[in-house]
Amino acid sequence: MPENRKKTVSYEDAIEVKVRGGTGYTIYPEDSFADLPLRMEEDLQSSSSRVCVVTDSNVGKLYLEEVMGKLQGSCKELTSYTIPAGEEHKNLDEIRSLYVHLIESGFDRRDILVALGGGVTGDMTGFAAATYMRGIRFVQIPTTLLSMVDSSIGGKTGVDFDSYKNMVGAFHQPSMVYLNPNTLHTLDDVQFASGMGEVLKHGLIRDSGYYEWCLDNMGGIEERDNDVLREMVVRSILIKRAVVQRDPFEKGERALLNFGHTAGHAIEKLMNFSLAHGECVNLGVVAASYISWKRGNISEEIFYEIRDMSVAFGLPITYDSLNPENILETMKKDKKMIGGTMRMILLKRLGSAYIDETVSDDEILEALRFIRYEG
Repeated sequence: MPENRKKTVSYEDAIEVKVRGGTGYTIYPEDSFADLPLRMEEDLQSSSSRVCVVTDSNVGKLYLEEVMGKLQGSCKELTSYTIPAGEEHKNLDEIRSLYVHLIESGFDRRDILVALGGGVTGDMTGFAAATYMRGIRFVQIPTTLLSMVDSSIGGKTGVDFDSYKNMVGAFHQPSMVYLNPNTLHTLDDVQFASGMGEVLKHGLIRDSGYYEWCLDNMGGIEERDNDVLREMVVRSILIKRAVVQRDPFEKGERALLNFGHTAGHAIEKLMNFSLAHGECVNLGVVAASYISWKRGNISEEIFYEIRDMSVAFGLPITYDSLNPENILETMKKDKKMIGGTMRMILLKRLGSAYIDETVSDDEILEALRFIRYEG
């Protein structure tokens, strides 16, 4: 295991995201929810708007009362809506129920939705905001590691359809992102590890120095040291910001963020979402890294470091209950298929990735068989 050397970098207190051809927004990394009303009023003039805080049944127990208390009196009218927790509820039926709540509460285009929770809540709230009255504003308040470093940034929204991941969706940028890294202390180990899957992915595809920083600071990450967590979250955000600013609608470079996702989504569906999203993505990362190694892009040593360091961060590197042929078949139904061609993200080297449309079924099956546990 690498020596634990705690390092720091300077970072911005507020991170501006510029959206090509659209309105930008600000990400506020804060240490509490205390400044939320101020940020809402500064950025959104929320005092003249109705606000609905959307959360799930797990996060609501932890933070809804506190957030509602902070926002009380800072807007025209304040309501909340709670969706059942779990990926299985990320569907159009739940969106319909949210629409009903908004209609009955008199929401119009001047009003604001607030997504309080993880990636499922953020995706659903953003999709509702994109489609209600052809688009209203929404704010992201991510409370999980995965949502802080990934899903709350970039404007991808959506719901699953017949268990196919994010098959129905829209691009709709948040008006603001307000994140409080202290919420990471309430995550269970599985959800924290799930977020680490996305953190490590950012280093692998864009910044080898950041990937090595994660390995060097493994101790602080595992202990959830506040300073280390804040730096990690901000550095991941800066990586994702750089990508989405250049390609807001995933016409090219942004697809690199899908490293591990094609196989990961297939495994997630076939496992009936019994594994966390980041866990499934990491299985896809290991498989894609295997193909990258076999093609000579990365060394055997780098491949096994990627695989073995995943274990150190609590992420799975094998599966044992699925058929590789079924995973491949499900991958071919993923929304990332273009004109019948599968687009996979492979590594050129550590810290650099590319889009490849030439990966054969045999290469994919070899990788899937390699990561299948045969014990």
